[in-house]
Amino acid sequence: MSELQKISKAAIIRRVKAALTLSSRGTLTLPAKLRQSLGLKADDQLIAETVPGGLLLRPAVTLPVEMYSDQRIAEFGAAEAELAAVMSRKKRRAR
Repeated sequence: MSELQKISKAAIIRRVKAALTLSSRGTLTLPAKLRQSLGLKADDQLIAETVPGGLLLRPAVTLPVEMYSDQRIAEFGAAEAELAAVMSRKKRRAR
């Protein structure tokens, strides 16, 4: 995300303040207004970080990971070989 996009996004999110209470189990509940202003929903993950001014909570970026089987890796190899053959033919025709 570019710096301009970050600034634009920050300008769109209206400033919301809320008092939170830490439970005996160490959990916090974010009020609905706060969740809505940030577009947070159930099961979203946050990163908690200590900063000079206190505690910073920010949305975590999570990306799905695909584990490839040996068969799938072989499919990739075959597709790359096929592409190399096509590119080689095009190169010969261009001469």
